[in-house]
Amino acid sequence: MLEISPTIQIPDDEFVWSFARSGGPGGQNVNKVASKAVLRWPVAASSVLPTDVKARLADQQKRFFTQAGELLIVSQRHRDQERNRQDCLEKLRSMILQALVVPKVRKKSRPSRGSKRRRLEGKRHRAGIKEQRRRPIDE
Repeated sequence: MLEISPTIQIPDDEFVWSFARSGGPGGQNVNKVASKAVLRWPVAASSVLPTDVKARLADQQKRFFTQAGELLIVSQRHRDQERNRQDCLEKLRSMILQALVVPKVRKKSRPSRGSKRRRLEGKRHRAGIKEQRRRPIDE
C-alpha cells in the first residue's frame, strides 16, 4: 500500500509491475539481472483519487501518460530491483502530492489611478531627459 497522505492510500493491486535489464551501473551483473523497474498504473480506473486530482495529474505529467491513459514510471537508477521499485513509488508519490495542490484562482485586477499617473510621469520624465540629449534644431 502506497500512502500519499492520511486520506489517500493506493493499494498495491492497482499497480502493474514489469522488470527489464537495466542500462545503468552493475558490471557483468547487468547482463544477468533484470533490475530496471517499470510501473504502470491505470489512473482512470483508480477509485482512490478524486477526479479533479486525476485531471491535474494528467495535465501536469503529460509525458508520463500512455495513449491508453496509464501512468508509466521507469527507474533504473540503482543496481537492485527493490530499490528501483521504491524509487518508482517515490516518484509517483511526489507527482500525486504535486497534483493535490489546488492552484490559486487569479483575480482580474486593474491598475490604480495613482499607479497610472506615476507611470505616465515617469515616461514624461524619461522623454525629457532624452530630448535634452538631442542636438538643437537650427531655425
